Amino acid sequence: MDLTEIGVIIGGLLLIAFVLWYFFGERTAVSAQTAESGVQEIRVTVKGGYSPDVIVVRQGKPVRLDFYRDETASCSEQVIFGDFGIAKHLPAFETTPIEFTPETPGEFTFTCGMNMMRGKLVVTGV
Repeated sequence: MDLTEIGVIIGGLLLIAFVLWYFFGERTAVSAQTAESGVQEIRVTVKGGYSPDVIVVRQGKPVRLDFYRDETASCSEQVIFGDFGIAKHLPAFETTPIEFTPETPGEFTFTCGMNMMRGKLVVTGV
């Protein structure tokens, strides 16, 4: 093997490691802030994914997730919370609120309409 082949192998291994970290690495959870009205609120930016993509809320308290779609990609046109029976259209460059009250603790996935972008809602006990 010459130096070029070794460089290609090392570059390929580094790229594989980056892809594994990007898609399967630990995500930082962000807790929703409780407003004076008692509603737990957080803004989620939609641009190639959800940011933040792990949201922590408390059980039994109203939640308002403000999804701001900062792109026109067709994949991000909709957000679906299957466990809560919620599916909302997200217009490009607009904020769309989603309001509900989680009654059961646990981890719940939310996705785009094509099931390619994913996030997690973590509902903690009272």
